[in-house]
Amino acid sequence: MFRTIVTMTLFLAAAPALADSDPNRRTDLISADLNIPEQVFKDCFLDVQPDGDKAPSGDRQRMNKAVLLPCLQAANPDITNDLLDHVMDKHRPEGPIRN
Repeated sequence: MFRTIVTMTLFLAAAPALADSDPNRRTDLISADLNIPEQVFKDCFLDVQPDGDKAPSGDRQRMNKAVLLPCLQAANPDITNDLLDHVMDKHRPEGPIRN
């Protein structure tokens, strides 16, 4: 029993940090690139609605950006729309969104 608990604890500690609503997002890497605490990114990302395994529609992208960008800028005013796009594309497992 103890061995199982220790193994699970070590596994969870070593697992990458991911966004709840998008399990493919490495929140530790994204937040570092945006120069904000990881928990801030996770909190701001809570209301973002990814489109699963496909690229979100233009309307969905704009809706998500309207939620995410102001929240992130409250933590770091240096975050611009272009910086956010660059960082999110950099860490998007399927690669940059092509419009």
